Amino acid sequence: MLNQDTDASRRDPNTKETHSLIASDRVEGTRVYGPDGRHIGSIERLIIGKRDGRVAYAVLSFGGFLGIGHDHYPLPWEKLNYDTQLDGYRIDLTKEQIEGAPSYSDDDDTWYNDNGRRVYDYYGVPPYWM
Repeated sequence: MLNQDTDASRRDPNTKETHSLIASDRVEGTRVYGPDGRHIGSIERLIIGKRDGRVAYAVLSFGGFLGIGHDHYPLPWEKLNYDTQLDGYRIDLTKEQIEGAPSYSDDDDTWYNDNGRRVYDYYGVPPYWM
C-alpha cells in the first residue's frame, strides 16, 4: 500500500517551490555566479533523462546580443549550488574556465548524442548515468 501524505494531498498543485524542491520553470532564467560572486550567465533549460527522470544537465547560456548568438554550456547538475543570498546558483568555476568547456550552438540538435561523457570529464564529475 502506498504511503499517503494527507498534508501533501491538501497542498496547492500549482506550488513551484518548497524547501528542498523547485519546479523546472523556476530554474530556467536563474542567474549563475562564479566563486567570486560575479554573474556569469543564466540557466536556459534543464535536460532530463526520459527514463530515469534525473537532471542530466543544466544548460548555462551567456554571450550574444539580444538573445542571438549566445553560447550554450551544459553543466552537470552537481556543479550548481543554490545561494540564497544571491538568489541564484553558484559554481566553483570562472567564466573563463566555462568558456573552455564543451558547448553547442542553437542549430546543433544532435550535440548530446556524442558529447555527454566529454562534459562530465571536463568538470571532473561522475556521469549521471553511473
